Amino acid sequence: MYDDDDLAEIREAREDWESETLDPVLDRFGERKDRFATVSNMDVERLYTPDDVADLDYEDDLGFPGEEPYTRGPYPTMYRGRTWTMRQFAGFGTAEETNERFHYLIDEGQTGLSTAFDMPSLMGKDSDDPLSDGEVGREGVAVDTLRDMEILFDGIDLSEISTSFTINPSAPVIFAMYVALADQRGVPRDEISGTMQNDMLKEFIAQKEWVIPPEPSLDVVTDTVEFATEETPRIHPISVSGYHIREAGSTAVQELAFTLADGFAYVEDAMDRGLDVDEFAPRLSFFFNSHNAIFEEVAKFRAARRIYARVMDEWYDAEKPESKRLKFHTQTAGQSLTAQQPLNNVVRVTIQALAGVMGGTQSLHTNSFDEALALPSERAVRVALRTQQIIAEESGAADIVDPMGGSYAIEALTDQVEQQAMEYIDEIREMGDGSVRDGVLEGIDQGFFLREIQEASYEYQERVEADEEIVVGVNKYTIEEDTEPEILKVDEETQQRQLDRLAQVKAERDDEAVEDALGDLEAAIQSDENVMPYIVAAVKEYATMGEIMKVFEAEYGAYSEQIGLA
Repeated sequence: MYDDDDLAEIREAREDWESETLDPVLDRFGERKDRFATVSNMDVERLYTPDDVADLDYEDDLGFPGEEPYTRGPYPTMYRGRTWTMRQFAGFGTAEETNERFHYLIDEGQTGLSTAFDMPSLMGKDSDDPLSDGEVGREGVAVDTLRDMEILFDGIDLSEISTSFTINPSAPVIFAMYVALADQRGVPRDEISGTMQNDMLKEFIAQKEWVIPPEPSLDVVTDTVEFATEETPRIHPISVSGYHIREAGSTAVQELAFTLADGFAYVEDAMDRGLDVDEFAPRLSFFFNSHNAIFEEVAKFRAARRIYARVMDEWYDAEKPESKRLKFHTQTAGQSLTAQQPLNNVVRVTIQALAGVMGGTQSLHTNSFDEALALPSERAVRVALRTQQIIAEESGAADIVDPMGGSYAIEALTDQVEQQAMEYIDEIREMGDGSVRDGVLEGIDQGFFLREIQEASYEYQERVEADEEIVVGVNKYTIEEDTEPEILKVDEETQQRQLDRLAQVKAERDDEAVEDALGDLEAAIQSDENVMPYIVAAVKEYATMGEIMKVFEAEYGAYSEQIGLA
């Protein structure tokens, strides 16, 4: 954007500034640290000038909002048209309790629902499974059958509200229950909207919730993509999730690179099945973490859109703008929350949320300040939601499209993040002999992702313990405080209430119809058919989550047993 003469003058002027203005101050006072870096340990320069973005081509690298390469945002008006979806994560106890919290959040101004499930549901276990004992309803809502889904969304119009489901191995079952509930209520399938997390590759990389091995897991995910493309066009069947990769300890660059690689793996798998990229790609969505280093995070989000647009065009021949327009949800960094001085988390979350907004997110969850201690209380949830509302209504951050665009620092960091992320993606592609999908599967098998994340996590912790990375209230500015504040506690009777309902459903349903539906699902797996219609049929007969998932385990084997963890 600057010609050579302009850049030469700027370099000369900078040298004069350094010798005449900067050096005397450094000699007398120095600086706070010898080295400044982001949370991910990426070097941050003292000052950025046009010389740092000398190679930037405005049209090719930035462009305008709503146009390729979408660096400046996926839509032309961004939040001037409508604000991001305020989608607070909620779920605990039974379906009745979570339904009550859903209504509370809607009444407080939330514009989208986001559902947290308990560990048995996440792992495809029923509440009456021996392994579920003590975990029912503890960290999310328990969902065993369609009956729970009916109660969970009681009084909520499925055609009006967008719902996100944070669930992975058993995501096809929850997807099927949501479709079955819409059918039951007479809501056309093409009117229900929302997102399934359903990102199994990320599970094998970071979060470690799985049932069957990676390759069949990928096959089932592609079944959901195919089904959603044909039946539920407003449902995003996958939310390709970097959030959990970051929570496991990755850097921002690793989060971006591994997440996009997973996304490209899903694209390749769907295309290999014969699906048209321009038919299914618009339904893909992404999910990123927003951490404390505000400029690094903004750069990460902008680089994500640019990489995605270019790769979808150049590698996969996508033609529709919607196929190249990366859309993403953001959640503030749970890993950054501290149990010490928990009110400090309000400030952390505000900074992280602001980064997501300035980076152009499509929806946002703000963590509650007490989440390092327990499930969030209503008071803490309200503060978290009000944080978003204040940013939207009072800060002015939503009034300018890409307000950080053109900043020498932001543009230089965006280029740096893009370059380093592409180096990772190219390495993964080489591991698969030209296939990102095969490279991701190979990386999972060889422990590549695990090693990279572990090294980054260890290096960060070393910096914290050496006081090179300050965590306020933890290794600096500590105080004596109450270590047992009031927190939300799940009723001890929750498990029994859930077990009673499950027993009632089993007593009332047609067992023969359930057996037939499960048999049809087994046959579909064996004949390599799309399993989604058969799961929908099974949940309509009130087959349980565990019964359906056991069919998959019987056909593919339990992955934990295959790798010696069970």
